[in-house]
Amino acid sequence: MPKMKTHSGAKKRFKVTGTGKLVREQQMKGHMLEHKSSRRKRRLAGEVNVSAGDTPAVKRLLGLA
Repeated sequence: MPKMKTHSGAKKRFKVTGTGKLVREQQMKGHMLEHKSSRRKRRLAGEVNVSAGDTPAVKRLLGLA
């Protein structure tokens, strides 16, 4: 069997925590920021956990499954 390759796009977007959970940045923070309120931008600033339904697919892309 050849080696598993990590998906290049996924490795830039997802991070594995020390306990093995997957985290991601929130969407809607990439452009047109002057139209969004400070409150909205601040709430979008942090990282959030990947949803349970998406976790198996993301783990497969990262070569963890």
